[in-house]
Amino acid sequence: MTRRIRAATRGSALARWQTDNVAELLRAVDPTVEVEAVVVETTADRRLDVPIAAMGGKGVFVKEVQAALLDGRADIAVHSAKDLPSTTPDGLLLAAVPQRADPRDVLVGARLDQLARGAHVATGSARRRVQLAHRRPDLRFSGLRGNIATRLGKLGEFDAIVMAKAAIDRLGLTPDVVDVLGVDDLVPQVGQGALAVECRAEDDEIAALLAAITHAPSRRAVDAERAFLAELGGDCTLPAGAHAVVDDDIVQITGVLASSDEQQLVRAQLRGSDG
Repeated sequence: MTRRIRAATRGSALARWQTDNVAELLRAVDPTVEVEAVVVETTADRRLDVPIAAMGGKGVFVKEVQAALLDGRADIAVHSAKDLPSTTPDGLLLAAVPQRADPRDVLVGARLDQLARGAHVATGSARRRVQLAHRRPDLRFSGLRGNIATRLGKLGEFDAIVMAKAAIDRLGLTPDVVDVLGVDDLVPQVGQGALAVECRAEDDEIAALLAAITHAPSRRAVDAERAFLAELGGDCTLPAGAHAVVDDDIVQITGVLASSDEQQLVRAQLRGSDG
């Protein structure tokens, strides 16, 4: 007997890959599972002319997907963990974080140490822009939004663009020049490289199924990074990033935060038990 599960997701190629990946993981646990994608077109996906910060910042890509879960159109919601606010809405449960992919950012089109003085770099992320600007004050920046293919298609307009390594890896893309930026160069977004699967808080059956696809170290790292964001005041609108590494019961987290004028950048490391 087929066990049908409706998964709310955005409609981009990357979002559909993520949902298909979660479907494969669920089928490995229960071969009777059949996942049906419920595609939600978000306002943030439609309004590519508006910067993310102007639409409310953190959470703009997930609110309408979460609404489909809350109103019963879907049984689960699949997100990029980096898009989630630091707190889960009432009525929902963050039930699964599968094994995380590479959380680092990449520079596409040129290597960072080979960019000419005054080179033009495109990114829609204030977190990326402010960190690169502090490392290379000579660089010029422009905003860039859209799905992965759209952004890569505009590479010829710039000297380089910045994006998540996990995104190009998942889509099997191989741009000519990809410079992987270590955490020392660019602290990633909270949750970057991880998937997050939500269900309704009262749906114990679905929650138990999702728990079976959770990768415990990845979940602990993502929880630590989201806790860092929460400590900054919930859905902090300032440029911020965090990267956690879990070793047995010890969590080491590297965090970065910029001032509202992006002139000051603070970076710190914390280490402690997650117990």
